[in-house]
Amino acid sequence: MKIIRWILGRIILVLDAITAPKGIVRDAAAQKEIDAVTATMSMYQFKTCPFCVKVRREFKRHSLNIELRDAKDDAEIKAELVREGGRHKVPCLRIEKPDNSVEWLYESNDIIAYLKNQFNLV
Repeated sequence: MKIIRWILGRIILVLDAITAPKGIVRDAAAQKEIDAVTATMSMYQFKTCPFCVKVRREFKRHSLNIELRDAKDDAEIKAELVREGGRHKVPCLRIEKPDNSVEWLYESNDIIAYLKNQFNLV
């Protein structure tokens, strides 16, 4: 089973690389404003998870610079996700709020909907 997952994972990564969307080009001030907001976010992911790929493609499509954290191969990141987020499930978007509280958002569709709403994306 591990071999099948490994092969499928590589196929997913190749297809993602071949069909990667082009990012939105914004003026420097607008991109800087968005980067300031996305600097408070990070996504816990597995590199070959199809749902994580889906969210990463949205990041790229909308030129969102959100830190990626590998919760599969990095034991410290995995422990942080479980300890602070409550479960070992990806994708998970960690959002630091202005009041220093943290929101943990799971599910790829929920993450994409949140980002589209947050940044008024189409």
